[in-house]
Amino acid sequence: MTLRIERADFSDLRLGSFLQAHLDDMARTAPAESRHALDLDALQVPQVRLWVAMAGDAIAGTAALAAGTTLDPGHEELKSMRTDPARRGQGVASALLQHTLADARLRQVRRVSLETGSMDFFGPARALYAKAGFKPCPPFGSYVEDPNSVYMTLEL
Repeated sequence: MTLRIERADFSDLRLGSFLQAHLDDMARTAPAESRHALDLDALQVPQVRLWVAMAGDAIAGTAALAAGTTLDPGHEELKSMRTDPARRGQGVASALLQHTLADARLRQVRRVSLETGSMDFFGPARALYAKAGFKPCPPFGSYVEDPNSVYMTLEL
């Protein structure tokens, strides 16, 4: 499978459906107060950079980097990592993660952190992040301790 990673086209109706499926997946995994996925509107603000991995004409995955008001300069958050369930295990998430981290390095971001779920559903994601060098960390930004969340960070 050949992937093409590009900045998101928010006028593409497929993107909205793909991201809604991500929110729907999250709704089944944790209570509302423990879900931190961004919706389509929240991903369209200037401090968020969203990419899509395209396999032919289909969206295979998404990933975003967000610079937030609660993060120090040079610290960004990895958001909206999702792989089309039919393409899981094919390297989509790895390619997107490598792409986002390369973008962060080019922009001289010093640290990337993330929040993901503590449930078994998120086990493959946590393994991917650990393989890329992310380490467990305390809550960052506006996050608080939550048994449904795992926090990880990577110094670049």
